[in-house]
Amino acid sequence: MADPIARQLDAIQSMLLRGQRNLRMERHSLILWGLAGALLFACSDTVLTAEQIPDASRRATAWLLFISTVLGGVGVADWHLTRRVKQARDETWSFIHRQVVKLLWLLMGVGTLFTFATFFYGGAYMLCTVWLVLIGLALYVHGLFSEEVLEWAGGTIILIGVAGLVARLPFETMKWIAIAVFGLGLPLLSALLDHGRTRSFGVRLAQSAGWTVLVLAAPLAAHRYASTSLPPELPVMSLAEFMAGGTMTGERIVQLPAGTRVPVRVQVSGDLFRPDPDAVLPLVLDRPVELLLRDGALTGDVRAPGGPWQLARETRWISIPWIRAGLEAGRGPSVDTALVVDFHGHPFH
Repeated sequence: MADPIARQLDAIQSMLLRGQRNLRMERHSLILWGLAGALLFACSDTVLTAEQIPDASRRATAWLLFISTVLGGVGVADWHLTRRVKQARDETWSFIHRQVVKLLWLLMGVGTLFTFATFFYGGAYMLCTVWLVLIGLALYVHGLFSEEVLEWAGGTIILIGVAGLVARLPFETMKWIAIAVFGLGLPLLSALLDHGRTRSFGVRLAQSAGWTVLVLAAPLAAHRYASTSLPPELPVMSLAEFMAGGTMTGERIVQLPAGTRVPVRVQVSGDLFRPDPDAVLPLVLDRPVELLLRDGALTGDVRAPGGPWQLARETRWISIPWIRAGLEAGRGPSVDTALVVDFHGHPFH
């Protein structure tokens, strides 16, 4: 009598579980959305760039239309494929499924609008983190009603995005991590779907750990390869020697000593202030830096003397913590602000 009773209890438990997790993530959905996200991140340096569209407002609008077109096209394709699969299984769109789909589109809309807003308000260095957190949240919420493995993967993606921001990884590194999560992680996740089967904590932990290692291995290996292709070690030329002129072919390293004045020419636009060609912000180096030149032009690579190179593709952390306007008798109108340039953990003011 024990075996029939145990089988009945297992059947009842399985029925209850299917009732609670009555959604089903289709494998093609993960593949489509993963490849679309990877494509958008991968082409961000070659499509609709500042060189192609100098005006920031037009470039922002172009990117808004581009992202909306790609996501909209993928959404339509995913809907048709999902409907075909459901018809083959004689399934209908449940109420919970429709509400979860609405939430997913809301999260994608938030990410799209945030990307659009960065063209006007800054914060583009957080783009990768925001999209990773949003896709992680989308998977986690879907997993609450469908596959338990989606909960683990969603939480892992959120942790990856937040950890990258906390660790202040260069934007280029975060971009390749995002490409790997979308282009490699989501299609790989489709192979881990197990139709809602209950697994032990150890199995889920092993799946999540293996998935994380495979996803992060590619971008971190690429970052390590990029770090091995650092600028060569060359004789360091002083600023005075450089200013004296001469042949500037090939690669050269020029050192700017502490105390060097660096004029920053500020271009002001808008409907409040008139552009002033003489608007110059005089900055003074607090410590020496070395710059790499190739055929007389800066490459963007910079380092402290004897330190590691900060490559041009890595983000410089520049922040304006506060800005305020004033109007005082005897002084007149003024605008006071603070500028912080953080170079590899050492701030220059």
